[in-house]
Amino acid sequence: MKINVENIPEEGLKLQFSKEGNWLREIFPGQEKGIFPADRIEVSGTIRRLRETIFFEGQIDTTVEMDCSRCLEITHLPVHARFNYTLVPAQEGQAEEEVELSAEDLDFVYYQDDLIDLDFLIFEQIMLQIPMKVLCQEDCRGLCAHCGINLNLASCCCQADPVDDRLAVLKKLKL
Repeated sequence: MKINVENIPEEGLKLQFSKEGNWLREIFPGQEKGIFPADRIEVSGTIRRLRETIFFEGQIDTTVEMDCSRCLEITHLPVHARFNYTLVPAQEGQAEEEVELSAEDLDFVYYQDDLIDLDFLIFEQIMLQIPMKVLCQEDCRGLCAHCGINLNLASCCCQADPVDDRLAVLKKLKL
């Protein structure tokens, strides 16, 4: 969704819209790897303007489909996020040079040509809510390292702590 800065009144503009789950694939065409399926994405918020500075406060609600990091089963992860963005116009030549960002710079997003693309901001907020290690349940037991069976569904007869014969001598070592 793109919004022209000139169309935003100073008293604010209420936004409420939905995106289908395949919307993520439409943002990044040709990049199937790394894009996860999501249910309907509900976005609501307020966008206000103070001269050229835009303030966007909103909330996202959806459910994403990810693989569990331990057992590799598909899990549905609810995503509920509240966010705030401050958008300012990009300066000339700003995009070409590399600049070290300060903590204050992380609160700002830059827009060009009086056009704000909300799609990438929404995608960013969804990505920020996904944990580094997605689990289907808190006590997921994962897969057996030897036979590969899902330990949440069945147990196996594999040895729990195999010792490499070459390192067995180290067990006798006293410190």
